[in-house]
Amino acid sequence: MICPKCEYEYINGITVCPDCGTKLVPIEEYNGKLAHSSAWVIVYTTDALYEAEGFKANLEGAGIQTTILGQKDGSFPAVGNLAVIKILVKKSDQKSAIAIINDINRRSVQKNSDEG
Repeated sequence: MICPKCEYEYINGITVCPDCGTKLVPIEEYNGKLAHSSAWVIVYTTDALYEAEGFKANLEGAGIQTTILGQKDGSFPAVGNLAVIKILVKKSDQKSAIAIINDINRRSVQKNSDEG
């Protein structure tokens, strides 16, 4: 099952996206619309949704179409969220997107070192 809005995948038995409340659809029904088609590439992975959403906002602000693809697995018996969240862009925007992400990360490290 997949959320057509968030594009998070869920195990069978879950019918509503716990993040946005949208009704899930079978992945086979949504397969032609998945963001991870051959036109898209992963430019960054994280386990923090807020980080992925921040990068997405910056990339889209630069005119780069961006999507977030993640999978949450609550069945894994561990503390914390072990979900892998992927940021995808069109292949044609890959170099620009990576440059923007690297710049944001560099500035963040520089700011943290200046404060410490």
